[in-house]
Amino acid sequence: MITRTIDYCAIGQRLRAYRIAASLKAEDVAESLKISRAAVYRLEKGEIVKIDTLERLAFLLDTSFASLLGIDTEYYSSGEGFFERMRQLEQQSTHIYSHFDPFSFLLTSSDYLPHLAMMLNEANKSIDPQKYATTLSILKDRKAQFHQSVPKVINLISLRNVERFLHIGLVGNLAISPGKKSERMLLARKEVYHLIQLIEQQSLSPTIAITQEAIPSITFQIFYQDENPISLAISPFRLGELPNVTTGIASITSSYDAIKRYRHLFDKLCENSAKNKQAIDLLKATLEKF
Repeated sequence: MITRTIDYCAIGQRLRAYRIAASLKAEDVAESLKISRAAVYRLEKGEIVKIDTLERLAFLLDTSFASLLGIDTEYYSSGEGFFERMRQLEQQSTHIYSHFDPFSFLLTSSDYLPHLAMMLNEANKSIDPQKYATTLSILKDRKAQFHQSVPKVINLISLRNVERFLHIGLVGNLAISPGKKSERMLLARKEVYHLIQLIEQQSLSPTIAITQEAIPSITFQIFYQDENPISLAISPFRLGELPNVTTGIASITSSYDAIKRYRHLFDKLCENSAKNKQAIDLLKATLEKF
């Protein structure tokens, strides 16, 4: 007979991510469940809960009981909850395999977050800028956490995506003046220069591989604790040029088969990619073209 240990801490992490995704405060959950706000925070820290409480929470957070337990795929229809869940998984990972468009937010410079806020506001001028406050705060925490813990991150970057990034610039929409367009292209160039510096600083360097092959439009990240795969996150959200943090459905799964297939794809694309000096030369040559 095989017994499974329930990871209450992981359940608490999912509760927090789903609560953020539902744009609910702790007091909102407390009021709906007729418990104290402190009790909600204890639940999110992994305090043991009753099955019927979990079922009520799943209903309130518009997810399934199985997803809360981690035995089914997690789905997030907003960037807020998804990026919080990414932060949690990054915190417990020793190494990560990453493919984002144009490249991982974790590789961006310290100037990038205000630029992202600007692009998000441009992309949706009718939306209150405060709408993005939670997302930006979570992304800020993710970046700070990454620099503190420095898990090994192997980044697969498409040269085509970098070229588009440089061509379009840091814009939220394409209806901007030629003057602004030039300014935003310069900002994109600075980010690529920062990427080159990361490769040159091999002491703490994330591993960066630049591929010239056709690459999937879907972006993903695979999390490992030592040699043990934790989860696979698949995202429709974009934090590069023409960003999107509101439309789409992201998913996170611990399916061994899914992780194996994505890792095989990642390794296959990395095999013939440019690395180290070759990657630097390729990025510099791309900058010269633009």
